[in-house]
Amino acid sequence: MTPNPSARPPSDRTPSDRPPSEGRPSDRPPSEGRPSDRTPSDRRPSDGPPSAAASGAPAATARPGPPVVPRATYRLQLQPAFPFAAAERVVPHLAGLGVSHLHLSPVLEAVPGSAHGYDVTDHRAVRAELGGEAGLRALAATARAHGLGLVVDLVPNHMAASPRHNHALREVLRHGPDSPYARWFDVDRSAGDGRILLPVLPARLPEVRDRLRVEDGVLRLDGQEFPLRPGTEDLPLDELLDRQHYRLGWWRLARTELGYRRFFTVSDLIGVRVEDPEVFRETHATILRLVADGVVEGLRIDHPDGLADPRGYLERLSAETGGRCWIVVEKILTGDETLPASWPVAGTTGYDALRLVDGVLTDAAGAAELAGLYREFTGRAGDRGGAWEATARRAAYEVVRHDLAAETSRLTREAVRLCAARPEHHDHAPWALRTAIEELLVRVPVYRPYDAGDAGRLLTPEVVRGARAAFAVPEEADAVDAVRELLLGDSPESCRFRARFAQTSSALRAKSTEDTAFYRYAPLLSANEVGGDPGRPAVGVEEFHAACARLARDWPATGTVLTTHDTKRSADVRAAIAVLAQCPDVWVGLLAEVAGVPVPDPHLAWTAWQTAFGFGTPDPDRIGPAVLKAVREEGLRTSWTEQDPAYERAVAEFTAAGPGRVPLRAASEAAFALEPHIRAQADGAALVQLTMPGVPELYQATEREYRALVDPDNRAPYEPGPDDGRTALVRAALGLRRERPAAFGPGGGYTPLAAEGPAAAHCLAFARAGQVVTAVTRLSLRLAEAGGWRDTELVLPEGRWADVLDGVREFTGGPESELKLAELFADRPVALLARITE
Repeated sequence: MTPNPSARPPSDRTPSDRPPSEGRPSDRPPSEGRPSDRTPSDRRPSDGPPSAAASGAPAATARPGPPVVPRATYRLQLQPAFPFAAAERVVPHLAGLGVSHLHLSPVLEAVPGSAHGYDVTDHRAVRAELGGEAGLRALAATARAHGLGLVVDLVPNHMAASPRHNHALREVLRHGPDSPYARWFDVDRSAGDGRILLPVLPARLPEVRDRLRVEDGVLRLDGQEFPLRPGTEDLPLDELLDRQHYRLGWWRLARTELGYRRFFTVSDLIGVRVEDPEVFRETHATILRLVADGVVEGLRIDHPDGLADPRGYLERLSAETGGRCWIVVEKILTGDETLPASWPVAGTTGYDALRLVDGVLTDAAGAAELAGLYREFTGRAGDRGGAWEATARRAAYEVVRHDLAAETSRLTREAVRLCAARPEHHDHAPWALRTAIEELLVRVPVYRPYDAGDAGRLLTPEVVRGARAAFAVPEEADAVDAVRELLLGDSPESCRFRARFAQTSSALRAKSTEDTAFYRYAPLLSANEVGGDPGRPAVGVEEFHAACARLARDWPATGTVLTTHDTKRSADVRAAIAVLAQCPDVWVGLLAEVAGVPVPDPHLAWTAWQTAFGFGTPDPDRIGPAVLKAVREEGLRTSWTEQDPAYERAVAEFTAAGPGRVPLRAASEAAFALEPHIRAQADGAALVQLTMPGVPELYQATEREYRALVDPDNRAPYEPGPDDGRTALVRAALGLRRERPAAFGPGGGYTPLAAEGPAAAHCLAFARAGQVVTAVTRLSLRLAEAGGWRDTELVLPEGRWADVLDGVREFTGGPESELKLAELFADRPVALLARITE
C-alpha cells in the first residue's frame, strides 16, 4: 500500500507524482501484462524468459511439498538506488541475523525511477532498473546459498495509469472497447460521455491546448504521450481530441468525473479486474513461473480490500501456486474483527500484531490524562480533533462527499439502474439514493464487508436508523432501506453492487481514518498508526494474552510487524512517544519550555514537538517534510489540493526554528531521565514481537535502533550499520527460533505467565511450548515511581532455564522456585529464557 496523496497540485509533488507539465519521466504509475488464453506453459518468446537458462541466471531448485513457513523475514525496499545486486551484497549480513527469508518490495516492471514499485507497468517482466529477471534469480541463488528464501510483494489491485509506460492501458486508449485489453481495467463507460477521462492536464484544456503536439503518431504534452485512435493522426486538433477513446482533462476533475476505479484517491493508479480469470492469468504468469521455479517461496498480497472478490482471488492464487507459497495479506483489522477463516492464507502482514504490542505497553490511565491535556491545550472542537469518534465521523463525511465523489456517483448510477428494474424500489430520487449510500458508507465500522452475511451483520438496525436520520422526510428515508436490500441481495446485480460498495468502503476507511483523522486527533501520536485506535491506545494484558492465544490456535504462521514502509513512525520513534503516557506532567513541562517559539496554532505545536521528541535528535531536513505532510493530510488549514502558502510558510519557519533545531529530549533534566525508559519500551516491544505467535518481520535497518518518520523518510535505500544492543537482542531471539522451531511454529501454543506481588502489573510474560519464556518490563517509569519490583515474583515452568541474552545465568522453575523479578531484570528490562535440555 502506498498512501501517496492523489490529486496534489503540481508544485507539491515529487517527480514521480507530478502532473505532466513538470517534466516527470512518466505521467502515471505502471501496469500489467497482456491478456491471452495461454497458460504459463504455453508461452511464446515474447512473453518473457520461461526458465533460468533463458534468463542467463542460475536456477533455484523448487522445493516440493507444502509451503515453507518462514522463521522470520527481512523487508528490503528495492529501488534503482538499491537494486537486486545491492541486496545480494547484504545477504551474508542478513543471514547472520537469523532470518530465513528476504521480503522484497514489488519486483515487476514499474514506472521508471519509482522508489517503491507499486506502480507496476508490465507484469510480464521483472523490473529492468533493479537488474531484471537475471538479477532476481542471482539474488535468489545467493540467498539460497546462505540458507535464505525469497518472499515477494505482489500488487494485484492496480497498475500505473500511465499511457506512456503501461502497454495494456495504451492499447485500450488506442482501440477502445474493442481492445483485447479492455476487460483488464475497471472502467465505468456510463460516466460522462462514455470516454475514459485522463485527469492529467496541469490546467484546463483551453489553457494548455497550444502546447499539444502530434509527433511520431502520438499526442504529446510536456513529456507525456498519448496514443491516437487509428486514422485520426492527421485531423485538426479539436476534431482529433473529440475522436479519441479518452478525454484529456484538468487533474482537478478526477475528484468528481473519474470513470475508472483507482487506488484510494490516487488517480495515477488504475484498478485492475483480477476477478476475470483471463486477466488473472496474464497478470500473474511471471510470478507463478517464479514460484514454480523455486525462486519465490512466499507472497505478500498488497491491498486485498481493493479487489471485487478477495476470497475468490486468494483461492485462485492458492490453487495456481499449488500450495507451495506462504501467503499473507495486507488486511487491516478493526476492533474485534478477525481475518475471514475461509481465506486460504497464512494470515495478515501483521498490523494487528503491531496494535497489540504497542497497546499492551501503553499506559491507559496516562493516555487518558494526555487526551484531556491535549483538548485543553489545542482548544479543538469535538469533530475537528477534540474527540476521536466525532473527528473520525466528520472526516468520513468529508472524504465520501469530496475526495470520493466520483466513486459515490458510480454507486449512485448503479443503484438508480437497479431500483428502476425492481417495481418495489421505483420512485427513489437519485439524490436520495446517493445520500443513503453516503450515510451507510460512513457507518461501516470496519474497512469493508465481503459477502451478504457480512453486510447484514455490519449494516445493523442501529446503522439504518442513523442513516435514515439524515432525511427530513421519512418517506424519502426509505431510500436507505432500498440500498440496504440491494446490498443484501443474492442476484448477480446485487453481488456486483455489493462488491463496488465494499471497494469504496475500504477506500473511505483508509483515507478518512489513516490519512485524515489520524492527523486531526493526536494526543498520543504513537497510537495513530495503521491498524491502531487513537481513541483506545492501550491494550490490557489479559486482552493481549487472549489475542496471542487466538493467533497461536488459528493463525500460527501469520505475519507480525513493528515497522514497515507504510508506518507513519518507526517502532523506536513510537516507543519514545508512548513513554509520554507514563509522564503527562513531563510532557506539559516540555511544551512550556519551548512555548517561546512562535507557532501558527496549538495543535501544530503539540504534534510537531511530539514528533521531534519521538525522533530524538534535531534534523530539519527530515522532521520538516513530515510536519508539512501532516498539516496537508489533516486538511483543515491547508491540503494537498487546496494549499495555503502563507500558512505553510509559517509551518516551515516554526519547524526550522523549533522542532527541527531544539534537542527536546535533552531540554530538561526530567526529559533526559526518560532515556532508559524509552530503551525499555523499545526493547520490550522488539522482544515480544520476535517471540509472540506468528512470523516476525524485521524492516530494513531495524536490527538496530532505527528512527524514521512517514514516507518517503522511511524508504531510503538500505545501508548496513554497526551493531548495537538491539542487534544482540535480535540475533538471540532469532537464533532461538532457529534452534527450537517447534516452540514457535504451529502447535507451539502460547501460555500466559502471571507475576505475583506489588508490581505484578508491570511484567508481561509468556511461554512458548514450555521451551521458551519471554518476560518484559511494562511501563518502567511508573514502576520506578512506585518503588521498583520489590518482592514481585514470577513462577517459571518446571525445569532449568538459561538466560539467552547474557548466556551465563540459569534459573530454576516450578511452584517452589519463585524468581524475584528484581533479579531477573537486574541487568536489562527484558529477558529471554530457554529450557535447558539434557
